[in-house]
Amino acid sequence: MSRQPKRNLVFFLVPDFTMLPFTAAVETLRIANRMLGYDAYTWRLCSADGQKVQSSAGIALEVNTSVADERKSLTGENRPNMVLVCAGIDIDRYHNKTVNAWLRETHHRNVSVGSLCTGAYVLAQAGLLNGKRCAIHWENLPGFAEAFPQAEVYADLYEVDGNLYTCAGGTASLDMMLNLIGQDFGENLVNRICEQQLTDRVRNPHDRQRLPLRARLGVQNAKVLSIIELMENNLSEPLSLIEIADDAGLSRRQIERLFRQEMGRSPARYYLDIRLDRARHLLIQSSMPVVEVAVACGFVSASHFSKCYREVFNRSPQQERAERKLTIATSRAGVAA
Repeated sequence: MSRQPKRNLVFFLVPDFTMLPFTAAVETLRIANRMLGYDAYTWRLCSADGQKVQSSAGIALEVNTSVADERKSLTGENRPNMVLVCAGIDIDRYHNKTVNAWLRETHHRNVSVGSLCTGAYVLAQAGLLNGKRCAIHWENLPGFAEAFPQAEVYADLYEVDGNLYTCAGGTASLDMMLNLIGQDFGENLVNRICEQQLTDRVRNPHDRQRLPLRARLGVQNAKVLSIIELMENNLSEPLSLIEIADDAGLSRRQIERLFRQEMGRSPARYYLDIRLDRARHLLIQSSMPVVEVAVACGFVSASHFSKCYREVFNRSPQQERAERKLTIATSRAGVAA
């Protein structure tokens, strides 16, 4: 067996990146090297300016290179095989034209480019995900889909489209790395790594990120679950109860009775609540104007949206966003101190 390195990876760290997907990816590669008995996988850490980067957990990591260094390495012997953007919270606030240009150049030179957690935002800003399948954490999916309609985003664990790799974060980065290792060395090595990690199986890339509705809601009635799934798939243009009844093969009265028994509220109230929950995610996870959030969640006007939002959350959408900004500013000030 050749003992030459299989892949040389660059992990690009965005401020407030999430530690779990980053460490899961690196540790999987480390264990692969240990099982093989040599460094088949090498990696280095990069930041925009070569300075250390703080994670969302408040832990700062020293890096090996800057974007300027990496641009030079694209034509040298230290050229990487893959660049992975590691991101986390508040990614919609991150904009760096130099980073975007570097990622485009890297991709154009046939180096694989990917992301962990919310790093797909950065790839999309660089224009690399237009017409491409990609994955992102379920909490960020609504805002991402609104911000980058040309990207084909899915709530999958990870997606591979050509030489573009994206994963949802969390432990999904472990699965994506095992997929890469399996391509390079086969299933036997993957199984040995899983044993070391106490992982009982390699998940399919299209496995769901969230718990199934049955487990998440504690509901067993199949009809109610199918109606809720239908509602969740139609938030921007809400269906009427008549349309829902026709799809479910039930009468309006039957649906009303089932929802009051299983969910403790009317179907109309439940539908409104999940639309407002999505709106809250968009307000917190994106910089979309309030009126656009309202439209994306199926409200006919910003005033009606604000009224409904205040009734449920005891504050207006504008106050929600202002409080979020204050929380972020306070947190960063505390770190700086």
